Amino acid sequence: MKIKILVLFFIAAAACAFQRPAAPRLHTIQTGSAQALKAFLKYTPDRLPFICAHRGGPRKGFPENCIPTFENTLAHNPAMLEIDPRYTKDGHIVLMHDPTLDRTTNGQGKVSDHTLAELRQLRLKDTEGHLTDYTIPTLDEALEWAKGKTVLVIDAKDVPVEARAKKVLEHGAQANAIVIAYSIDDIKKCYQVSSDIVMEVMTGKMAHVKQLDESGVPWENIIGFVSHELSPDSAIFREVHQRGSMCILGSSRNYDRQFTSGKITAEALEKGYLSLISYGADVIEADLSIESGAALKPLQTAASSKSKFFRY
Repeated sequence: MKIKILVLFFIAAAACAFQRPAAPRLHTIQTGSAQALKAFLKYTPDRLPFICAHRGGPRKGFPENCIPTFENTLAHNPAMLEIDPRYTKDGHIVLMHDPTLDRTTNGQGKVSDHTLAELRQLRLKDTEGHLTDYTIPTLDEALEWAKGKTVLVIDAKDVPVEARAKKVLEHGAQANAIVIAYSIDDIKKCYQVSSDIVMEVMTGKMAHVKQLDESGVPWENIIGFVSHELSPDSAIFREVHQRGSMCILGSSRNYDRQFTSGKITAEALEKGYLSLISYGADVIEADLSIESGAALKPLQTAASSKSKFFRY
């Protein structure tokens, strides 16, 4: 009798395992060390343009700054993932763009007025405002998840650059995370924490480029964010490329916004993304990560020294 019960138990367990949805296959960026990440982000004429998904690539059914959303983005195309850290009341760091909970969760009030345990009870909303079953992740969880999958781009919000850099070191994630630094002082502080950490830095003006030249921080530690605006100065791209760094252009405030508001067609959106590459961009930071990734996909079939970093 006991044997029969055990057999039935194992059959039921096997059936449940068989019915469980399989983990999605992901397009990954394979940078196994800090030096490999620097090599991946180094500008070369044969670079393969790719995207950085703003807030991780949210859309209907998938909230911003959410690990299942990250996986949905990577299920469609390779991407870096821009994320937003904020402190909780008890000193943990969670992923949340706004200082308040109201827009993106079923909670209310400031993130900083709640403990991590309290925030864990909340659920996230998608881009349509619909409540999902997903919960707020911590930066620790995101850094561990990203290993072997992608590169996280960690914005500032209310977390100082030194604290973000130290989190990267704590998790041994120098190969899978970069931090955004908004000032020369922050750039120097981050470099002092670790010369292994790559930073996304504003390079929209020649004055920014010259400041970086004089900062003492090597350009191999830099990827430049040029602009959210259209028709940026092409000379900036040449200058940054000559120093060996890639350039990022944002589409969230131009083509993405025009498309979601119904002002342009899907065909015009695709042409818009390609025009950003023709300006000189190597990476597009996009709200519409799946659409932008699809537009760039034909460009990623070229023979390139960067191909080894992309896997499916």
